[in-house]
This record gives sequence, C-alpha cells and structure tokens, in this order.
Amino acid sequence: MKKVLYTDFEGVDNIINSMMDNPQLKKAITRTNLYNFWDKIIPAKFKNKSKPFSMQYGGVMVIACENHIVAQELSLYKVILLKKFEPYLKGLKMNVKDLKFDPKKWEM
Repeated sequence: MKKVLYTDFEGVDNIINSMMDNPQLKKAITRTNLYNFWDKIIPAKFKNKSKPFSMQYGGVMVIACENHIVAQELSLYKVILLKKFEPYLKGLKMNVKDLKFDPKKWEM
C-alpha cells in the first residue's frame, strides 16, 4: 500500500495567527483577560457577589452585582478598585476610566 502524504494542511499555529488578526476576536480575548483579573482586585467578601459584565463606550466597565447593597458598597471602593486595576490595564493596553455597578445585570 502506498503511503499518502498530506502536505497541504495548514498548521494550528497558522490558524491561530490568522484568527488573532481578527480585531473583534482580539478585543474579546483582551476583555476576557481583563475580566479574569477582577477576582485579584476585589475584596474577598465581594468575590461571589460581583462579576464583570461588559464594557461600554468611553472606558466604562459594567459590573454585575448581586443586589443594590453590594452595588452601593462597591461604589464606595471605586477609586481603590480603579487604582488596583492600573497594572493589569497597562499590561493589556486597555483604558478603564470608570466602573458602573449594576444589580440588574446579575444572573447566576
């Protein structure tokens, strides 16, 4: 039996590189990475009561909160949270100017 060599297949690294050229996919991955840092900056008592939800125009990050009380308390921490986010934002080359805490976006 003759061995068949398939040399016209594209390598995985080429496929990933071509996917990363898509600006929307690149933006989504960057945002996901940013959202993953939320647990590193948030006080421990809020880890299960808040999570990043979306980004709005102008660098506003929307945070879903379990209830109005959590949203109010986190709003008091806003300046501290933005300061803690700075190193991660620089690494990801992103700009978050404000945090909006919204209990209406909460889903578990």
